[in-house]
Amino acid sequence: MARILVVDDDPDITYAVSLFLKKEGYEVHTATSRAEGMKALADFAPDLLVLDVMMEQPDDGIAMAQDLRRRGMRLPIVMLTSVGRVTGMSFGRDDEMVPVDAFFEKPVRPDELLRVVRDLLQPAGGRS
Repeated sequence: MARILVVDDDPDITYAVSLFLKKEGYEVHTATSRAEGMKALADFAPDLLVLDVMMEQPDDGIAMAQDLRRRGMRLPIVMLTSVGRVTGMSFGRDDEMVPVDAFFEKPVRPDELLRVVRDLLQPAGGRS
């Protein structure tokens, strides 16, 4: 089964997301910061990344996604955030600014996240 890395500084989120991904048979590893996430990418070699926007810095997740894309990494990235709820600002997927494959406001429904994860892990990648 596919390997998924969850990077989020909120232990409740990493626990909950890991729990329902593992229940579906995925191998899951977690990290709580951008630095830990970058190390885990090299050590764990995931097939998909679930990434929070705000961690130690307000834009850690966005900066991490941008850095990965600049390095040519094409693994699917699913971004989770509560930025919209906290700031009232609207955020979403953008090939340059937010180069991710899917974007969800927290709390995300497990069935919605699982559907997108399954789609992105299909051989065609579900990506254009």
